[in-house]
Amino acid sequence: MAFGKEEVCAYLDERGVVYDRVDHEAVFTMEAMDALELPFAEAVVKNLFLRDDKKRNYYLVVMPEDKPANLKALRSALEARPLRFASEDDLRGILGLRGGAVSPFGVLNDEEGKVQVVIDEALRDWPAVGVHPNDNTATLRVPLPDLLALFEDRGVPYRFVGMDAVSAQ
Repeated sequence: MAFGKEEVCAYLDERGVVYDRVDHEAVFTMEAMDALELPFAEAVVKNLFLRDDKKRNYYLVVMPEDKPANLKALRSALEARPLRFASEDDLRGILGLRGGAVSPFGVLNDEEGKVQVVIDEALRDWPAVGVHPNDNTATLRVPLPDLLALFEDRGVPYRFVGMDAVSAQ
């Protein structure tokens, strides 16, 4: 089963996860997200879908929306090969997503278990994160512990990486 917007929400409902949902026009940039003035705008995060240069490792990076992504330093922190943004084909084929809809929930569609989730250490103490439910026409505020439990239940590898140190390099 492919997890789209309604399937993600139904999955959260089945698990008893309490979340907030705002439906909105399609957004493709963080600037467009900011313009929505969501009631939980402070919880919105940015999500990047990266791969190494050999297409052996894929990373879904979750970080505060206002932090710059330094791929060279992130590579070092992950002890990975050189990193690049994954292609639209990889995004669609592995996570079942399109550009502008990258979300941690995309791993629900990763049937081969190719993707590792990398979360900025700065988010560790956030009570919740604001992410798309695999569609950029809605945003959910989901408790971070519930999102991490979802990863654990599905066997999705995740780790926290200190991106303050990464960004400063």
